[in-house]
Amino acid sequence: MKTINIGGVPEHFNLAWYLTLKNGEYKTEGINLRWKDYFGGTGAMNKGLREGEIDMAVILTEGIIKDIIEGNPSKIVQTFVESPLIWGIHVANDSNYNTIQDLKGTKAAISRYGSGSHLMAFINAENNNWNLETDLNFEVIKNLDGAVEGLTNGIADYFMWEKFTTKPIVDEGIFRRIANCPTPWPCFVIAVNNNFLKANRDEVKTILDIINTTTQEFKYIPSIDHTIANRYDQKLEDVQEWLSLTEWSQSPIDEMTINTVQNKLLELDIISEKFEYSQLVEKLK
Repeated sequence: MKTINIGGVPEHFNLAWYLTLKNGEYKTEGINLRWKDYFGGTGAMNKGLREGEIDMAVILTEGIIKDIIEGNPSKIVQTFVESPLIWGIHVANDSNYNTIQDLKGTKAAISRYGSGSHLMAFINAENNNWNLETDLNFEVIKNLDGAVEGLTNGIADYFMWEKFTTKPIVDEGIFRRIANCPTPWPCFVIAVNNNFLKANRDEVKTILDIINTTTQEFKYIPSIDHTIANRYDQKLEDVQEWLSLTEWSQSPIDEMTINTVQNKLLELDIISEKFEYSQLVEKLK
């Protein structure tokens, strides 16, 4: 039995992994796939890939591309979620901020530098014609719990995180969501450490085949909306809206998308150079 470690955020996007693990589908193929929840998001997973804590990650597209360019010895093997991620822009419920313009020059809570919450703050700033040098300030809060503490105590002023994940916190009256900011590209990809991929190519292909079969049918699993609502403490109508907006992928990421992401990151001074498609992506089929 080959042990393989994979990481991802503990959110509804990744329920398909839980279902396939629960059904023992990888063990049937001789693979002991071990899932690790990363509450700190993309930045924490990049660290895990670099340090060998995990072999594979279900990770934000822009975050892994930036980190590979900065030396993460990994490659993207597939798009996992084709649709954009809808980032909610949140403030403390009792704050005086009501519009995005109110947030200009204030402090954004981010899980860590290089994370999705960090990179998307730049996208939001550019969308609203802010000065990227003077109108953006950051406070590292590690995770969602840290964001609740940071915004409530005034350590930071706003926090960008996936809108449906934070919806229960909005419903509780802790956060207010004042706007949304979708990613301009498919949101999640599957990345694999290069050395691991070289030695275990067939096993990685098997894992992808299993998860892809499940994501193809995911929306049609009986009562899947109720399952998600119960497991992730979501309102049923929110889950149904999320399902209607979300499309999984079973295909490699294309060159145009890779270039779109890199061009945007370069324009925002988040990366200092562009990589060739083959330096970022490994096609397994």
